[in-house]
Amino acid sequence: MKENSILFSPITLGNLTLKNRIAMAPMTRTQAKNNIPTEDMINYYDRRAKGGTALIISEGTFINHEVANGNFDAPAFYGDALLMWKKLVDKVHNSGAKIMPQLWHAGNTRKLGVSPNENMLSIGPMDEYSEGKQTVRAMSQNDIDEVIKAFTKAALDAKELNFDGIELLAAHGYLIDQFFWEKTNQRTDKYGGSFTNRLRFPSELVKSIKKAVGKDFSVVFRFSQWKTIDYDAKIAKDEKELKELLLSLVEAGVDIFHASERRFWMPAFKDSPLTLAAYVKKITNKPVIAVGNIGLDEDLETINLVEKKLQDNEFDMVAVGRALLADANWVNKIKDNRTSEIIPFSEDCLKVLY
Repeated sequence: MKENSILFSPITLGNLTLKNRIAMAPMTRTQAKNNIPTEDMINYYDRRAKGGTALIISEGTFINHEVANGNFDAPAFYGDALLMWKKLVDKVHNSGAKIMPQLWHAGNTRKLGVSPNENMLSIGPMDEYSEGKQTVRAMSQNDIDEVIKAFTKAALDAKELNFDGIELLAAHGYLIDQFFWEKTNQRTDKYGGSFTNRLRFPSELVKSIKKAVGKDFSVVFRFSQWKTIDYDAKIAKDEKELKELLLSLVEAGVDIFHASERRFWMPAFKDSPLTLAAYVKKITNKPVIAVGNIGLDEDLETINLVEKKLQDNEFDMVAVGRALLADANWVNKIKDNRTSEIIPFSEDCLKVLY
C-alpha cells in the first residue's frame, strides 16, 4: 500500500475524528453469556483496535424491549450488560480506536424461545401467521412509542458510557427495515400504505434519539436494499424514492449513513452505474460508509477499487467484515504491505472469537 494512500489518511466525520478510513463491520457472533458480553468478546474487539482498525462497530446488541432480542446468546444493551460494555469502550479507546454499539431490535425475525420472555409473540409492522398460528403481532401505537423510548434510552446509555456514537441497525430485514419494506409493512395507518408513510417510524425514531443525545453525538444509520430472506429486495425502487427516504432521515438527524451492499461496487439501479453508497453521497452530502465483500479476494483488487472510489468521493469510509474476522491485524498488514501474511477467511472463523 502506498505510504500516502487515502485509505490510511485521517478523516473527521462531524465530531468524530478517525485515524484511517477503515471500520470493523458489525457481525453477529452469538457468544454472550446470559446476554452479557464476556471478557473473550472484549478481547476480540480490542485485538481489532490494536490491529489498526479506526472504528469498531459492535455486533447487533438488543435494546431493553421485551421482545427485541432475535438470537440465542446475543448481547443486551441494558442492565448488567452495560458494565461489560463500559469495560470494552475503555479498552478499545486505550488501544487507539473509536467504538460504537449497533443498536438492534429483531422485530419479526426473532427466533421463538430466545430470552428474555421466551413465550411472548414477536412484534412487527403487521400480524403474521405460520400454519394457521400467529407468530408476529402488529405493533400498536403504544408498542411503537415503547420501542422508540427503548432505542432512545440505549443511545443515551451509550453516550453515558463514553461510546463515540451509535449505529442503528435498519438493514437486512430487522425491525426498522421492516417498516421501510412494502412486503413486511402493509399497515393502513399513518405508518404504512404509501411509501412516505413507511418512512415515518424510522424518522420518528431518529428524531427522538437525536433530541436526547444532542448534535455532538454521532448517529449512524445502517440500511440496505437487500434482505437476508430476499437478496433482490428493494425498499426504494428508483432514485426518486431513495432521495425521499434519505432526505427524511437527514431531516430527522442522521449524521452518517452506512450503505450495506452485498458487493459494494455493484450499481444500485439498472439505469445508472452509481453504487448505493455513491447515491447516498450524491443525494445527502453526508459522510457515507460503504460495505460489501471488501478484502476477501486473493489479489486484493477490491482494495484498489476502494481507493479509487474514495478518491472520487463516492464515499468516505469502508467497513470490513469477514476479512477482519479472520485476521485481527488485517488493517496493519494492508498498510505495511504485508499482504502475504494475511490470514484468509474461512467458515471456521465464524465459530471462534479469534
